[in-house]
Amino acid sequence: MKEEFLLNNVDAEDLEDLLLKVEDSFGIKFVDNDLISISTFGQLCDLVTNKIQLEDTDTCTSQQVFYKLRKEINSLSPLSENKIFLGTPLLYVFPRKNRRLNVKLIENKLGFKLNILRPPHWAIVFFVITLLLSFIYLFISIKIGFLGVSFSMVGLWFLNKIGNELDLKTVRELVEKTTQENYVKSRRDSKSVNKKEIEQILTNWFSRVLFLDKSVLTKESKF
Repeated sequence: MKEEFLLNNVDAEDLEDLLLKVEDSFGIKFVDNDLISISTFGQLCDLVTNKIQLEDTDTCTSQQVFYKLRKEINSLSPLSENKIFLGTPLLYVFPRKNRRLNVKLIENKLGFKLNILRPPHWAIVFFVITLLLSFIYLFISIKIGFLGVSFSMVGLWFLNKIGNELDLKTVRELVEKTTQENYVKSRRDSKSVNKKEIEQILTNWFSRVLFLDKSVLTKESKF
């Protein structure tokens, strides 16, 4: 029998951060008493669905997100709409030249952040290691340790500002991420919702962010 994954094994801060993003994506707000009685993932899905006070329709949000993204991408480049599919590599959609600028322009038109760019992994590792070593060096020389900590923090901040590496591989992954993190804002009609989609969207989202196997993330999975 497959062992059921218990969500109470997930780091509390990671879970709290994800719930804040769920609030922003679906335009809802959890109050103190909302989560007290929630003990399973299925109950959380039902809570989110019931909290959304928008017109319920049968329209597919992922499809709307794809067409919206494709339209904005083609407004910035000479790519043919017929050449952009769900499986199209983002390297083709966002070539390295002017990548950061183009992503920013599309974000401005959409009205929300895509959050698909990051610094190179080697650079992040370098500054994180430097930061850890600097903390240790504080016990040897406060001055040198403090300079190391400051250097590392500024470096990580700067990397975040200039990061130009794509965090996703395909248009499909971008559509899925956008649908999850900007559900209401990415729909054609931001005053409507398809409540039949919510559970699957939350399942995919929790699986991606918390590194959970979808096959064991069930409605019975406990917090």
